[in-house]
Amino acid sequence: MYAVIVTGGKQYKVGEGDVIEVEKLEGEAGATVEFEAIMTVDGDNVAVGKDVTAKVSGEIVKQGKGKKIVVFKYKAKKNERVKNGHRQAFTKVKITKIA
Repeated sequence: MYAVIVTGGKQYKVGEGDVIEVEKLEGEAGATVEFEAIMTVDGDNVAVGKDVTAKVSGEIVKQGKGKKIVVFKYKAKKNERVKNGHRQAFTKVKITKIA
């Protein structure tokens, strides 16, 4: 059985035992979180939209930051140069139950 969940404006296909990285969620490592499923598939049974009654539970494994990316803005012939860095915050979640 697997489900499609929405968090942080993105959709993720998850099954029990999967570990996913999502946009930062509030909570410490070991805390439980619940996601709303928008689609579930169990063998030949597919539930979509209002037919979905399943909730997806997960456990926060770790909070962290991704790799640094360099943002460089440049305008030719204007002597305009701006260099910035960015590290996106993420939460690693282990899916424990789809019910």
